[in-house]
Amino acid sequence: MNDCLILVDLQNDYFPGGMMELVGIQAVAANAQILLNEFRKSKTSIIHIQHISSRPGATFFLPETDGANINQMVAPQGNEIVVVKHYPNSFRETALSEILKNQNINNLVICGAMSHMCIDATTRAAFDLGFNCVVAEDSCATKDLSFKNKIIKASEVHASFMAALSAPYAQVISAKEIIDSRA
Repeated sequence: MNDCLILVDLQNDYFPGGMMELVGIQAVAANAQILLNEFRKSKTSIIHIQHISSRPGATFFLPETDGANINQMVAPQGNEIVVVKHYPNSFRETALSEILKNQNINNLVICGAMSHMCIDATTRAAFDLGFNCVVAEDSCATKDLSFKNKIIKASEVHASFMAALSAPYAQVISAKEIIDSRA
């Protein structure tokens, strides 16, 4: 199989005590951990994406802070690749596309955070680059947003972005469905 699991920005600042805690992040990370363990068992490619903030005024994922570290639940092991990025799109100004092409990978399983930002940007970019994408919807997290003085709950933000990605950008299914489809 020419598959790769892409874990996007599952970093400490998104977890309790971090600078930008996301709604339900621990349950999401537990699902991502299940996927990660499954990919490790099958010796399938795994790439961790780590956002390091480089823009002025950034308040989280700051260089050389614990908040920028990948959370222990899904921390890289062995020869798993870590790609550092500075933008929501994991392909922008990184070696991600080249790494995937060098490994002859054409199918991506994407999970992580935030649903409305880096998961969306990365999935759309991957699709535009010709990759077949699957998004593990229960392995992605976001937060409440506001627009024109209206609060949009994280569950609504997440559902809206998963719905938008589901055609044509990706197959959007649960971690269990992904694992079952690989059996």
